[in-house]
Amino acid sequence: MAQYTRFEFNGRRAWTARGRRLAGEGLERGLEHVLGKARQLVPLEEGTLERSGRVSRDGLNGAVSFDTVYAVRQHEELTWRHLPGRSAKYLETPMNSERDVVLRLMAVSLRRWLRG
Repeated sequence: MAQYTRFEFNGRRAWTARGRRLAGEGLERGLEHVLGKARQLVPLEEGTLERSGRVSRDGLNGAVSFDTVYAVRQHEELTWRHLPGRSAKYLETPMNSERDVVLRLMAVSLRRWLRG
């Protein structure tokens, strides 16, 4: 199940090749942050699911994913029991709760450059 977040940026000066590169790098840092939070929640038995987490980015599009045959089922099955601190919705929860952090991480490099 995919979840999308879209934002608009109104700033002509920043929307140069360098600005897009900096925003993309910030997006990757933000997604790495979400991945770290998700790894703290992912159901844990052997650690295979936790280790399968990846961030991918293509320009200003990015994704956080877990790649095991049971990743989706573990994410969606709310009735399964997990160790304390671990849960289903291990990716959805940090994607929602860390949205503002991701946007701030994207803005850091741009802000520094624009203040330049």
